[in-house]
Amino acid sequence: MSEKFTVGSLYAGIGGICLGFRNSGFDIKWANEFDKNACITYRNNFEHQLIEGDVLQLDIDAIPKIHILTAGFPCQPFSVAGYRKGFDDNRGNHFFRILDFVDTMRPKVVFLENVKNLYTHDHGKTMKVIEQSLRDRNYSFQAKVLNTKDYGNIPHNRERIFMVAFDKDIYPDAENTFEFPQKEELTKTIKEVISKEKVEDNFYYGEDKYMYNMLKETMRSEDTVYQFRRQYVRENKSNVCPTLTANMGTGGHNVPLIKTEFGFRKLTPRECLRFQGFPDTFKIPAKSANSSIYKQAGNSVSVPVIQAVSKNILKVLNGIK
Repeated sequence: MSEKFTVGSLYAGIGGICLGFRNSGFDIKWANEFDKNACITYRNNFEHQLIEGDVLQLDIDAIPKIHILTAGFPCQPFSVAGYRKGFDDNRGNHFFRILDFVDTMRPKVVFLENVKNLYTHDHGKTMKVIEQSLRDRNYSFQAKVLNTKDYGNIPHNRERIFMVAFDKDIYPDAENTFEFPQKEELTKTIKEVISKEKVEDNFYYGEDKYMYNMLKETMRSEDTVYQFRRQYVRENKSNVCPTLTANMGTGGHNVPLIKTEFGFRKLTPRECLRFQGFPDTFKIPAKSANSSIYKQAGNSVSVPVIQAVSKNILKVLNGIK
C-alpha cells in the first residue's frame, strides 16, 4: 500500500486545488484563505483545518508540516487585468512568503498556479526569479500552460500556468520522471453543462430590460456562450465557455450569457462552478449572494486540471514509471 501524502494549501479559495489533490488520493491536512466569503464556502465542503487569515501574518512554526505545499497565489500583479507590476506590487511579495513556508517546512513538492501571463511578465524576468529561487533551494522546476478544455472534458477556455518543483535531495531525477498530463479529447458541449430546466427568474433578461432587443438581435444559437461588452454582444465562436473572471458578479457586462428555450439569461453560479469542474455535490452556502459565488468561481482553479497534474505528481512520489 502506497504512503498517504499530506497537502497544505495556501490561498485555497473555495478549495479547487484541495479538491483536485484529494480526488487523486492525497490527504489535505490544512488550508489557508483570507477572503471571509470564500472561507464560508470552503467550510461547507471540507472537514479539515482551515486557517482563516492573512498569510503574511501566520506563524509558520505553529502550522503542521506537510509533504506537498500548494499555492494558487494572487495573480493580479501578473495578469492582463492587473497593472503588470509584478514583484513591485505588494501582492507580488506573496511569492516570497511562499518561500518562507518552503524554508520552514521543506516539503517534498511545491505546486504553484498562476495566470499564463506570468510566463512573459517583465520580459520573462519574473518567472526567472521564481524558478531560480526554487532551484537555489535544490528543488527541480517545471512549468507549463494548461487549458481547462484539454483536461477533464469541460468546455471552458481557461489557460493557467502550473509550476511543479520536487525536493532534489529526495527525488534527484524528478525532471525526467515527472511529466505534465497529456491533452484529452473534448466531447462535452456547453448544452451538457448548463441546466436543462428553467432557472430562477432573476437570471433572465425579459422584454422590459434595456438590453433585450440587442440580445434578441445577436443571440441566435443555443450552442454557445455570449458576452455583453457594454455596447455590444459578442458570440464566442469556439463553442466553449470564455474564461470566467472574478469580476463576473460586479456588473452586467461580465457574466457570460446564453440563449435557452426559456429565454436569454446569465449563467447561474452553479453553472459557473460546473465550468470549473466542481461537482453538483459541492455545496453553495444557503445565504451566499450570487455576486459572491460568481467571484469565488472566477477566482478558482479548474478541478480536473489539478487532478490530472496531481495524479502525475503522485506517480513520482510513489516511484511509478
